[in-house]
Amino acid sequence: MNPSSTPGLIMSERRGSIAVVTLSHPGKRNALTVAMWRELARLFAGFSLDAGLRAVVLRGADGHFAAGADITEFPRERADANSTYHFHQQIIAPALDAIGGCAVPVLAAIEGACVGGGLEIACECDLRIAAASAQFGAPIRHLGFPMAPRELRGVLAVAGRSVALELLLEGRTMNAATAAAKGLVTRVVADADLEADVMRSATDIAAGAALAARLNKQTLRRLAPPPRDFTEAELRAFYAAWAESPEHREGVQAFLERRPPKFV
Repeated sequence: MNPSSTPGLIMSERRGSIAVVTLSHPGKRNALTVAMWRELARLFAGFSLDAGLRAVVLRGADGHFAAGADITEFPRERADANSTYHFHQQIIAPALDAIGGCAVPVLAAIEGACVGGGLEIACECDLRIAAASAQFGAPIRHLGFPMAPRELRGVLAVAGRSVALELLLEGRTMNAATAAAKGLVTRVVADADLEADVMRSATDIAAGAALAARLNKQTLRRLAPPPRDFTEAELRAFYAAWAESPEHREGVQAFLERRPPKFV
C-alpha cells in the first residue's frame, strides 16, 4: 500500500499511570484528518475522567510531530463559509479544548515537523520538549488563509503577540533552539534523547501528588483566563470573509497542484 494512501490514526497505549498518544498518518508527516481531530477530542475528554491517570505524553510517529490538518480534505470539508465554520468550530476547537483542558499534565514530545495544526496542538500541552532537529511554524499564509480564533488563542497564550505575528506574517519555520529562545518550547534535547527525556519527565510527574498537579492546572487556568471569546455573529463573519476569498481558493488549489500560489 502506498504510505500516502494509508488513513491517519490516533493510537493510545497505557504505561502504568501514563497514557502515550501517538499521531500517525504515514506519508503525510502525521497531518490530521477530520477523524483524527475527533478521536483526539474523545480520548482527551476521557483522560480527564480517569482517576488513575497521572500524565499524558503526546507524540508523533515516524520522526514527525504533526504537519497540521490534512489539506487534501479541504475541498470537501471547507467548501464554503458554513462548512469552514463547522470544520474549525466543531471539529478542531473541541480537540484543542480537550487537550488544553485535560485535568492531568500533558507533555508534547516534538520531533520533525510541528507546524500549523501541529503547533496548535503542541501549544495546548503543558510541557513541550523538543528534539534539536524539530521545526516549528505556521506557514498558512502560503495557503491564503488566517489562523482561526480558537486555534490562535493557544498559540498566543504560549508565544505572545510578537512571536505569533512573526509566525503568521512571515510564514517561516524556526528550529528548536530559536523556538526555545522565543518561549515556544520548554526545553530542547538531543534527538536521540527525546523519548527517554519525555518519559523520565512524565514518570517524575506521575510519581508526584496527583491532586496537587490537577489543582495547579485548574488554578493556572483561573488565574490566566482566555481573552473574551468572539460572538457567534463575529465568528460567522470571520469565516465567511475567509472561505469566500480568492486567496483561500488559490492557496489550497496551489497546494493540491504542488505549485507556488499566485495571490493577486
